[in-house]
Amino acid sequence: MQEKLKEALYYKKLKGGIVQCQLCPKFCTIKNGERGNCGVRENQNGTLYSLVYAKACSANLDPIEKKPFYHFMPGEQVMSLATVGCNLHCKQCQNWQISQVRVEYYPSISLTPEEVVEKTMEAECKIIAYTYTEPTVFYEYMLDIAKLARKQGIKNVIVSNGFINPEPLKELCKYIDAANIDLKSITDKFYGQVCDGSLQPILKAIEILHENKIWTEITNLIIPGFNDKESEIKGLVQWVKDLGRSMPLHFSAFSPTYKLVQCSPTPKEALIKARQIALKAGLKHVYTGNVDNEEGSTTFCPKCKKPLIVRQGNYVFKNLIEKGKCKFCNEKIAGVWE
Repeated sequence: MQEKLKEALYYKKLKGGIVQCQLCPKFCTIKNGERGNCGVRENQNGTLYSLVYAKACSANLDPIEKKPFYHFMPGEQVMSLATVGCNLHCKQCQNWQISQVRVEYYPSISLTPEEVVEKTMEAECKIIAYTYTEPTVFYEYMLDIAKLARKQGIKNVIVSNGFINPEPLKELCKYIDAANIDLKSITDKFYGQVCDGSLQPILKAIEILHENKIWTEITNLIIPGFNDKESEIKGLVQWVKDLGRSMPLHFSAFSPTYKLVQCSPTPKEALIKARQIALKAGLKHVYTGNVDNEEGSTTFCPKCKKPLIVRQGNYVFKNLIEKGKCKFCNEKIAGVWE
C-alpha cells in the first residue's frame, strides 16, 4: 500500500497540471511527476507534496552552543532534527551527504510530529532545533512539530540559510523562538557562483525575523579566496550593525569539503582579524567558531568587559549572567537566558 504523503503548503496550481512552488525564492515551476530544485517537493497529478514529512534523516541531542547559539539558553541540550534536502547547492556544504541526496537514496527514521515532541520530553529537553540541512524544505513537518511543541512549553529554533519567502517565514515566526542564519557573504556574486542562490531574499528574511522579535544570531563561514576580503567582511559587519549592534555574529572556519576540497582551511588568524574588525565597528558580541580560541568563544559584558560566559568547545564552563544582566555591573545582556 502506498504511503500517504503530506500536501505541501505555499504553492499555486497552473494550467496543464503544472504547479509553482512559492515556499522559497526559486519559485520552481514543476511539471507532473517532477520535483522542485530542493528535490523533496514533488508534483503528483497537479498537487504538490512533501516527500520528507515525518521522515527524519537525523534526530540527535546536541548542546545549543553547537548550532551555534551563544545568547539563547546557554548550556541547554536540544533535540536536533533534520530531513534530507536543501534549496541551495553550496559548494562548501559541510552536510552535503544529507542536503544534496535524493530522498530514496538515504535511510529515514519514521517520526511523526507527536513522536518528535514526545521524544523531546522524554529526553527532558526544553528546545527543538531544526538544523543540519535546510529546514525550509521540510517546512510542513517543522511547522506541525513547532505548533505541538509550543503547547508543551518547548522552544523551537531554526538553523537556516534564510532562503525563504516572506509569507511562509512570517507564519513560521508565530511558532519559533530563535534563528541562526548562515549569511554566507554580503555579495550577490558569491551566492550566484558558490551557492546557486541570491543575497537579497536572505537579507529580507533576517529583517523579518528581527521585526518579529525572533532572537537572531548570524554565522559567516569564511572561505579563503572566496569571501575573506577585508572589504567584504566590513560590508557584512556594517549590515549587521545597521540592524542591531547587539545581534551576535559568529565567524566560522572553513574546512575543505564537498566541491571545495582543493581549497585551504581558514587560518585562525583570519577569524581573529574578522572579529577585531567587527568589534572595532561597534558590534557588541562577536565570536569565532571551529577554532581553538577561548577569547572568541567567551561572552564579555559590553560595558565592563568582564568575561560572563566562558565556553570550552560547545560546552559552558562558567555563566555569570544573572537574570539577563552582568553580575558585575548590572548591564543588560541581549539574549534569551531562561
